[in-house]
Amino acid sequence: MRRAVFLDRDGTLIEEVGYLDRIDRVRFFPYSVDAVRLLNRAGFVVIVATNQAGIARGFFDEAFVEATHRSLADTLAAGGARVDGFYFCPHHPEATVASYRQACECRKPQPGLLRRAAADHQLDLRRSFVVGDRAHDIAAGTTVGAPSVLVRTGYGDHVERSGRSFHGAAAVADNLMGAASWILRQP
Repeated sequence: MRRAVFLDRDGTLIEEVGYLDRIDRVRFFPYSVDAVRLLNRAGFVVIVATNQAGIARGFFDEAFVEATHRSLADTLAAGGARVDGFYFCPHHPEATVASYRQACECRKPQPGLLRRAAADHQLDLRRSFVVGDRAHDIAAGTTVGAPSVLVRTGYGDHVERSGRSFHGAAAVADNLMGAASWILRQP
C-alpha cells in the first residue's frame, strides 16, 4: 500500500476564482508545480479530489472539468510534476440539474473520492495526507484517518480567521508549498 497526498483543486493547487467555467481563468499559484514535484520525488502518489458543484448547478459540464484537468496535467508535466489521478464530485443536494441532485458519498466532507482513489491506486489512507482550503477538505481527511493540512490560500485564511470549525487539521500552512514542506518532515 502506497502513501498519497490528496489535494483540493480550487484555492489549493490553483487560485480560487469562484466557479471556474473557462480554462483561460486557470491560474496556478507560483509554487504549485514545485510543490507537486517535491511530493512526486518523495514518492507520494498525488491525487486531486475536488467538489465541482458547478456541474450540478448547470454552469458547466463534466467534459469541461475533464478538459480542465487535462490542461492542469499538461502544465504540471511541463514543470516536471504530475498528478496521478483527478477525482471530482459533480453532485449537490440542491442541484438545479435534476440528474445531479443528490446527497452522495463523493461530495466532501464525505470520503467517497478519497476511498475511490485509494482503491484505484492501492493507497493506505492512514499513511496519506489531505491538503485543502476548506473545512470539508479537513473533515474528509479526518473521516479516513489521514492527517490534514489547512492552507490559508483560497478560502483557508477566511476559514481560519472566522473561527468556523476545521477541527482535525494536523497543521495549518500558508500555502501548498508550506503544506508540502510540513508533510515531508513527517515520519
